[in-house]
Amino acid sequence: MAVTPVGNPYVESSDLVANYPGASEALAERIDIVGVNPFANAAARDAAIPSPVQGQMCSLNDDNKGYRYDGSAWVLFSGAGPANFTDTATGTYTDGGIDYKYLTLTGTGSVTIDQAGFADVLVVGGGGGGGSATNGGAGGAGGYFAVTNVYFTVATHTVTIGAGGAGSASIQGTVGSVSSVNNLYAFGGGFGGGSGGIRSGGCGSSGGGGSGSNPGGAGIAGQGFDGGAGGPGNSGGGGGSSTVGAAGTGATSGNGGSGTSSSITGSAVGRGGGGGGGSNVGGTDGVGTDGGGSAGIAGTVNTGGGGGGGHDAVAGAAGGSGTIIIRVAV
Repeated sequence: MAVTPVGNPYVESSDLVANYPGASEALAERIDIVGVNPFANAAARDAAIPSPVQGQMCSLNDDNKGYRYDGSAWVLFSGAGPANFTDTATGTYTDGGIDYKYLTLTGTGSVTIDQAGFADVLVVGGGGGGGSATNGGAGGAGGYFAVTNVYFTVATHTVTIGAGGAGSASIQGTVGSVSSVNNLYAFGGGFGGGSGGIRSGGCGSSGGGGSGSNPGGAGIAGQGFDGGAGGPGNSGGGGGSSTVGAAGTGATSGNGGSGTSSSITGSAVGRGGGGGGGSNVGGTDGVGTDGGGSAGIAGTVNTGGGGGGGHDAVAGAAGGSGTIIIRVAV
């Protein structure tokens, strides 16, 4: 019996009749591996194929989808539809004739997927903390990463929600922390500079604002923009976000960059704004939007907003924690 260039056996005319049973069995076994054999459901497949080999394929009649064994699990290779999570949905809605359910994750934990498929995901990192000692720079927004049609395998997936960075009463703030799920990452926002410590804004998903006449920090392409520079002597720069943080000008501190609006939960919500910079005595403080704190005010929890910079006797504020939202069609 010979084989094709890709390894499929076939019977030649020179094969003896006595070899036919063995040749027939080899052909049948090969078809079991390379053919897309149908089964009523996963239980029937697993009973018939207790020891699958990598590359083996099948189809299931109960969901009309094809599967391939990747060496450790059966995964969809065609007809992939929506994923499904077993966690209690945060909410449901209908848009464009499609029914959705979504899960808003506000703390580190997990999400359990019992049906492999696609989901839309929003990942927001923790905002940076504001700096202080009068004209503090504001914290940058946490990274904002929205993606559609993310493939989830059947598994319990670890979820990490990034904490907001701490603000400071005398020096620079601290950076926010990363949020992640299923190899999707949103990094933390950069810290705001402090006139008693590091005066330049810190780098991060979005950069923090500078203190006094110092530059803002750089943002990460695809997740945010730079923080604003502080003004000469008296003002802190605004934190970066989906736009560059505003620079301070003299006694007027920079506003935080605006956040980004998403309707993944069925209504438009802005998240991930940069914080507002702090001013010196008699100056004008910066303002934050979309979860970013105004000067001396913390970023809103679970928005990734940057913390406001400190001013006079008011400390720089903490950045807001991040969040993850997972949406599937039902």
